[in-house]
Amino acid sequence: MGMMEKLKDKATELAGKHGEQIDHGLDKVGQAIDKATKGKYSDKIGHGADKAKHAVDDLAAKRQPPQGDDPSDTPAPG
Repeated sequence: MGMMEKLKDKATELAGKHGEQIDHGLDKVGQAIDKATKGKYSDKIGHGADKAKHAVDDLAAKRQPPQGDDPSDTPAPG
């Protein structure tokens, strides 16, 4: 497993465990940027934050193993 693959796996794991905290952080960052730009780019900032939240949600969804891939589900030979 390469370094990039390990990083991707770790990001997926963290997104699954801490998705709500990440979303909250994205909201706070968006608000700070919006305040710094005096609301000039509010729509674009909101759109960017929403896209980032969806990306985190997608990563978290990848963390869930597909049904049927659990090795303990396979019957014992016999």
